[in-house]
Amino acid sequence: MAGTYEQLLDATIQHLEELKAGGVRHAAVSPETLRALSQPAPRPAAPPPQFRSGRPVLRSRTAEGGREEAPFSKSEIQNPKSGTETSLLASVPAANLSVALPSLEKAAAFAALRERALACVKCAHLAASRKNVVFGVGSIDAPLMFVGEAPGADEDEQGEPFVGKAGQLLTKIIQATGLSRADVYIANILKCRPDTPGQSAGNRKPTPDEMTTCIPYLHEQIDLIRPAVIVALGATAVEGLLGKTLGITKLRGTWKTYRGTPLMPTYHPAYLLRNQAMSEKRKVWEDMLAVMEKLGMPISEKQRNYFLRA
Repeated sequence: MAGTYEQLLDATIQHLEELKAGGVRHAAVSPETLRALSQPAPRPAAPPPQFRSGRPVLRSRTAEGGREEAPFSKSEIQNPKSGTETSLLASVPAANLSVALPSLEKAAAFAALRERALACVKCAHLAASRKNVVFGVGSIDAPLMFVGEAPGADEDEQGEPFVGKAGQLLTKIIQATGLSRADVYIANILKCRPDTPGQSAGNRKPTPDEMTTCIPYLHEQIDLIRPAVIVALGATAVEGLLGKTLGITKLRGTWKTYRGTPLMPTYHPAYLLRNQAMSEKRKVWEDMLAVMEKLGMPISEKQRNYFLRA
């Protein structure tokens, strides 16, 4: 127990120092989380069946009959309750805990987090212009999590991330690995669409202040989900999770770490919609192959050869 306590204390101090360095002085913690933190630590449970030796093994869905097409092609896409504000000592990254919350407590904590996010008006200008808060979608037990930049017009309309053309392309990428959107979790740095005063269309990058204000929700999502791998889609997602870094062109394809979790930076699907070069598609696919390998997923020879010129 002493070792667990020291580990938790070290993780807490490290996390609080990161928050303090970012200018954060208080952290919003749900009543469910406070109650869970006040309880004695449960005994570690046996690893679930899909994990072997600490590495998650995801089963790939095979195509049923017919000719298998190369993934994420252009033609397919174009036709296609308030929390309790407490001291920073209560903000402990779940990814650094020795055990996860029991499933019911986890679901309750996630639901409470969602309610707080849906009611958030911290960015008054975004709250005034949004149609929906775009919280996230997918499995809260997912070993794989995708993080994007911010909702666009389609996402704001439907209240779900990555549902426009870039989202349809992301779905194709996920399906090309043998998974579905229901197997992973998808979220954004920002939960509201950045407002575009005076514009009837188009998007803009979130400001640093907007990202700083909103990203605690994403941190809590990650801490509760505890993914084995995070894929950061584009430069803004990388910046939000890791801070100021080199450009995405230099970073993509190179493993980074988000508070102990392996993180793969890659291009945003919107980039592939703008740049249809086979070489760029191959780069993203190589990043996904690395993710599949990290997760212990089976990879077929056909998958390895996607977007390679004959």
